[in-house]
Amino acid sequence: MAKTGAFDLAAGLGGKIEKNDVLSAVEKYEKYHVHYGGIEEERKANYADMVNKYYDLVTSFYEFGWGESFHFANRFKGESLQESIKRYEHFIALQLGLKPGQKVLDVGCGIGGPLREIARFSFTSVTGLNNNEYQITRMKELNHVAGVDKTCDSVKADFMKMPFPENSFDAVYAIEATCHAPDAYRCYSEIYRVLKPGQCFAAYEWCMTDSFDPMNEEHQRIKAEIEIGDGLLDIRLTGQCIDALKKAGFEVLWSEDLAASSPLPWYLPLDKSRFSVSSFRATTLGRFFIRSMLKALEFVGLAPKGSQRVQNFLERAADGLFEAGRREIFTPMFFFLARKPLPQSQ
Repeated sequence: MAKTGAFDLAAGLGGKIEKNDVLSAVEKYEKYHVHYGGIEEERKANYADMVNKYYDLVTSFYEFGWGESFHFANRFKGESLQESIKRYEHFIALQLGLKPGQKVLDVGCGIGGPLREIARFSFTSVTGLNNNEYQITRMKELNHVAGVDKTCDSVKADFMKMPFPENSFDAVYAIEATCHAPDAYRCYSEIYRVLKPGQCFAAYEWCMTDSFDPMNEEHQRIKAEIEIGDGLLDIRLTGQCIDALKKAGFEVLWSEDLAASSPLPWYLPLDKSRFSVSSFRATTLGRFFIRSMLKALEFVGLAPKGSQRVQNFLERAADGLFEAGRREIFTPMFFFLARKPLPQSQ
């Protein structure tokens, strides 16, 4: 089950970072980013450390506020947020044409919410790849609770250097994860290597859209807020993802920004001015409640120092995402389906 209580949140804050070191980890993480004087080359050189610190710091916040699946979804009128998230996960399984017994790879699996849903939906065996030890530990606990620990496993590794032989998997997917890669081409090339010939890779990517203007200071500010609040190096354009896929050897069968046709805006759960029971923690009142709770928990020593700082940059990220969505300069649901060609002789 997702962590829903204040003490659950406090217990997980900082992940595998020693509680006394959380504040210094926050400061080091912040310094990687432009807003604090960081430079892109340094972020790329230290991306594994930066992303690991990010997920140690924020995983409990994500689970507390979002549940077990840390992603957005296109949403229909009358559909709850959780219903849309499950449908979104089923959609990627259907596009891959998953069949019972197949061996599937989830690249950047978080705590395994999508992995468990897709494994149960498609009767497949899913391996989750993740470089964050705390998230791997949490995923194993939740897999056991869900009863999928016999068919789903996890591997702690960097998706830029996967510890799998060539042609290992019948399908590969990534849900809002490979945006953390310092080089899309190298990341997609690794996915290409471990995927069986003739099989497919599908993903939802975080991208800047064609409406993004790199010369617009407001656009740049919003982009920087998303990057610091979401552990990203440099958000790519949709076209850059397609170019990287083709360079890696994939045939791109289909690509589309699913946000453009969503009946309800994907960023609706981040609208702090809108009262919602399901998204209460994202509202102005909900944010005030969490800030007050963290202040009290820090004061009595149940939450490590620096917890409020994490909440602050997550709030700024939410505001940046909301603004970017409203202006249509960013999408978290650029979908593509790509195939690894069969050898020429076949």
